[in-house]
This record gives sequence, C-alpha cells and structure tokens, in this order.
Amino acid sequence: MNDRELKKVALEDIDSGDGARELATSSDMAPYFRLIGAGMDQEDTTPHVEALKKLPLEKRYVWRIASALTQGFADFDSGTVAMDRDTLSEEDLRKVIELLRPRPIQFCKFLTALFGEEAMERIMTAGIASAKR
Repeated sequence: MNDRELKKVALEDIDSGDGARELATSSDMAPYFRLIGAGMDQEDTTPHVEALKKLPLEKRYVWRIASALTQGFADFDSGTVAMDRDTLSEEDLRKVIELLRPRPIQFCKFLTALFGEEAMERIMTAGIASAKR
C-alpha cells in the first residue's frame, strides 16, 4: 500500500485526542465519509464530490481547522505565554508539551494538503524566520 491508498480502519481503532471522536462522528463529517466510502467501495464518487462542492465554507472540514486556529490565536501574546512558562509546574508543562507535540506536524500536513508541499515549506519557513526576529 502506498501513501495515497485508503485503508479501512474502525473508528474505535484510531488513536485520537480529547473530543476527536465527537468531531469525527458529527453530522458535518457525513459527506466526507460518504465520499471516502464510495471510493473504497470503488463506486462512482461524482455525486459525493458534487455534494462537497455545494457545502458552505462554514460546514467544511478545512473551516473547522482554520477557524479554530484563528480563534485560538486571536489574542496571542508571547509575553503572556512566557509568564505561564515561568510559572507552570513541571507536571503541567509536560502536559502542555504532550498536547502540542504533534501539532507542528499536523499543521504542516494540513498546509500540504491544502496548498501543496512547496507552499507549505514557504509558509513554514517564513513563519520560523518571523518568530526568530
């Protein structure tokens, strides 16, 4: 199996974070699962692709991620983060680290899927350069 082939995996066998199961089983994900299922069953995916095309932006998977990032960073202040870093217990800091550990990789994969590998690399490189200033 190559990286692009789909493999059937039971939802309960997927290791996911808090709240992921609720999000994955929400009604907003149904059009995506119908498309995936049709593809895996080698059925015509055209009606499912057309259904996705008709979804409003606010009902799309990509919007859920983009809007969560926007909301999460709406009032970002590195000084406040530094204050938390300096006052967190070691145990709490470890929890934060574990929560964040997969996020850069996931964000890079999100950007790659949305814009392509070269654009992801440009975006991330520009972000790293800006953060270093």
